[in-house]
Amino acid sequence: MSARVLIVDDTAFMRRMLRDILVKESFEIAGEAKTGREAVELYRRTRPDLVIMDITMPEMDGIAAVREIVGLDAQAQIIMCSALGQDEPILQALEAGARDFVVKPFLPAKVLEAVGKVLEARPY
Repeated sequence: MSARVLIVDDTAFMRRMLRDILVKESFEIAGEAKTGREAVELYRRTRPDLVIMDITMPEMDGIAAVREIVGLDAQAQIIMCSALGQDEPILQALEAGARDFVVKPFLPAKVLEAVGKVLEARPY
């Protein structure tokens, strides 16, 4: 069974890019969200194996969403996405419970490397 991934980004193009990278490698897409609030609700309903989440989003940013998701499930596996130069928000996201991060624009090899690393390290 392939891992189920929740993709969270306020930009449709970025969600599509991540979806294409993951589907090509046989990952199942558990859902897609445009805001942190949607991400928390979808996480609650779908309980994916992994979340790939943008930091900067309307309504609720990725850092707040990580805190809420980790509050629901301390074992949640979350990878943050950020643009170059967002070092402080990345650190905040990791402190909130994210397991890793990838930098935009996405390089498929870097996304898959982070996904593999996080999924291999998850507790069972």
